[in-house]
Amino acid sequence: MIRITHRISLDDDEIEESFVRASGPGGQHVNKTETAVQLRFDVRRSPNLSDDVRLRLERLAGNRLTQDGVLILVADQYRSQRRNRDAALERLTELIREASIPPTPRRPTKPTFGSKQRRLEAKGQRSAVKRLRSNRHED
Repeated sequence: MIRITHRISLDDDEIEESFVRASGPGGQHVNKTETAVQLRFDVRRSPNLSDDVRLRLERLAGNRLTQDGVLILVADQYRSQRRNRDAALERLTELIREASIPPTPRRPTKPTFGSKQRRLEAKGQRSAVKRLRSNRHED
C-alpha cells in the first residue's frame, strides 16, 4: 500500500514497473544492465481516485498519458534500479498529491478608483494624439 495523502492510498498491484536500458553515456557495464524504470499507472481504472482527482490528474499528466488513460513515467537519472524506482514513485505520488488539491475559485474583483482614473486619462491622451494626427483636427 502506497500512501499518497490521508485520504488517498494506492495498492501495489495498481502500479506496473518495467526496467529498460537507460540511454546516454556509460561504461562497459551500460549495455548489459537495465537500470531505467518505466512506471505505468492506470488512471482511469484506479478505484482509489475520485472523479475530480482523476480529471485533474489527467490534465496534469499531459502527454505522459496514453489514449487508454495509462500514465507512463520514465526515470533514468540514476545508475541503480532502486534509486530510479524510488524517483519514479516519488514523481507519481507528487503528481497525485498535486491533483488532489482542489483549485481555489476565482473571486471577481472590481478595478480601483485610481486605476479607472488612470485608464481614462490614458484614453484621453491617446485620443488627443490621434486627433492631432488627423487632417481635420478641431482646435
